[in-house]
Amino acid sequence: MKQRSLGRPGAPTTRQVSAIGLGGMPLSIEGRPDTDRALATIHAALEAGVTLIDTADAYHRDADEVGHNEELIARALREFGGSTDDVVVATKGGHLRPGDGSWTQNGDPAYLKEAAKASARRLGVEAIGLYQFHRPDPNVPYAESVGALAELLDEGVIVRAGISNADVAQIEEADTVLGGRLVSVQNQFSPAFRSSQGELEHCAARGISFLPWSPLGGISNAAELGSRHAVFAEVAEAHGVSPQQVTLAWELALAEQVLPIPGSSRPASILDSLAAADLELTADEVARLSEGARS
Repeated sequence: MKQRSLGRPGAPTTRQVSAIGLGGMPLSIEGRPDTDRALATIHAALEAGVTLIDTADAYHRDADEVGHNEELIARALREFGGSTDDVVVATKGGHLRPGDGSWTQNGDPAYLKEAAKASARRLGVEAIGLYQFHRPDPNVPYAESVGALAELLDEGVIVRAGISNADVAQIEEADTVLGGRLVSVQNQFSPAFRSSQGELEHCAARGISFLPWSPLGGISNAAELGSRHAVFAEVAEAHGVSPQQVTLAWELALAEQVLPIPGSSRPASILDSLAAADLELTADEVARLSEGARS
C-alpha cells in the first residue's frame, strides 16, 4: 500500500499512513451488515495495508448504542491476526444521533472533552490518534469548540487534532486556536460534490491533510458512479478497472495532501477501492475527469 503523510511537513506528530483509508460509517448505521461481515471488511482492509481508519461516536443506528462503530473497530483491531501498531484510528465528536434518524450538534467545550475521553475508552487507547470536531454548532462560537481540542492536545488525551465540515475561514480560525497544530480537514468531496474544492486547495497550500468523506458519492450512489459521470466510466474502461477506482485515483492526483476514506460494508468493495492507490492516471486524464466532474 502506498503511503502519504498525515499531518504537516516537519511537525513532530506527522506520520505516514496508507494513501487510502477505510471509512467505518456504513458498518454501523442503517443498512449495516452483520457483525461477522463487518469484522471481515475491516480485517480485509488491514490485510491490504490500511493504516488509517475513520470513525465517530455518532456512527450508530439506535439511540442507546453511541460509539457502536468505535467499539466495532476496537474489536476488529484486537482480533486481527497481524500487527496493528501502525494503525491510526481517527474519530470525531460533536455530532449526535438521537435515534430518530436525525443528526444534531453539540459543540460545547465541556461536552467535547468528555466525548473524547469516552471515545478513547471505547477504542481502548490512552490517546486518540486523530480527534476531529465533527460539525460546527451554530449555538457555540467556533473558537470555543476548537479550544476544547487544544486542551485535549495539551492534556495528552489526543495525539492530533482535526476538523470536519469546515470552510476556509473556519480552517484558518481552527489553526489559530490550535497554535498551528491543525492536522487535517475532513469535508465531503466527490465527482458529485465539488463545493469543497476550495478547502481542498487551501489545505494543499498549507500542508494540511484533506480527508474526503463520501469520496465515491455516498453509500446509496457509489454503485451508480459510472452511469452518472460518463468520463469516469470511459477512463475506467480504458484501464480495465472500476469507475470507483478511477474516482479515488483522481482524488489522490489532485494533491499530495488528499487521503480518501471510502466507506465499505463488504471485503470485496474495500479491496477494489484500495487498488486505486496503484492506478496511475495521466495528466490529461486527470484534467478530463476534473472537467467531467463539474458537468
